Amino acid sequence: MKALFNGLLAVLLLPASGACADLSDLLGLGKSKTTNSPAAGIGALTQDQMVGGLKEALGKGVELAVSTLGKTDGFLKDLNVKIPMPESLQKVEQTLRTLRQDKLADEFVTTMNRAAEQAVPEAAVVLGDSVKQMSIADAESILTGTNNAATQYFRRTSETNLHARFLPIVKAATEKTGVTGAYKRMTDKAGGGFGGLGGSLLGKQAPDLDDYVTRKTLAGLFLKIAEQEKAIRENPLARTTDLLQKVFGEVGK
Repeated sequence: MKALFNGLLAVLLLPASGACADLSDLLGLGKSKTTNSPAAGIGALTQDQMVGGLKEALGKGVELAVSTLGKTDGFLKDLNVKIPMPESLQKVEQTLRTLRQDKLADEFVTTMNRAAEQAVPEAAVVLGDSVKQMSIADAESILTGTNNAATQYFRRTSETNLHARFLPIVKAATEKTGVTGAYKRMTDKAGGGFGGLGGSLLGKQAPDLDDYVTRKTLAGLFLKIAEQEKAIRENPLARTTDLLQKVFGEVGK
């Protein structure tokens, strides 16, 4: 986990100063003679300050999401992000609980959430690609936008790629945590509860568990990033560096 954070912060939290690699290069913007000119519509902020502050905000949001979700019970004990039984299996769950087999249903839900908890740190690193694609116009639009404008930028620019790159990680995690085995035990028992007819019905309804866990994991990740983004925008105490205080203080005027 420490190595993942170090890699993430190296991409997202580098300050906009001459001691580090040029911020424009990190974002893939190239060099510009107007780098230090004031950004239109955001007071006296320079472009370096504007983009640098946004990078810090994104970095804080991602770091919080990873540290909060990427640990035991990070998903399972948080009702806002907990991965529930897939909708197509709710009848199975009802049958199990009628048969007093709650443990099997709970085991399955737990293993899905454990897979998400193991996978989410790897997914967070991928978000660095979105930051590199960010233009000055993107940064200004995000800073002056709604409380979740940065989170929506992440969704717009990276969600499809995140899903594609995240899915193999989830597959490995579901195997490691025993999701497939828990699913089979649960559906086999529920199938017996249907008097032998349940097996064929469940076969037709069987969800793609890896895709389901992936989508729910990403949803939880984006939710936590959005929560931190909103806090930085609205609460001065959440702006823990001078640059965040300057940038978001100017934006709030």
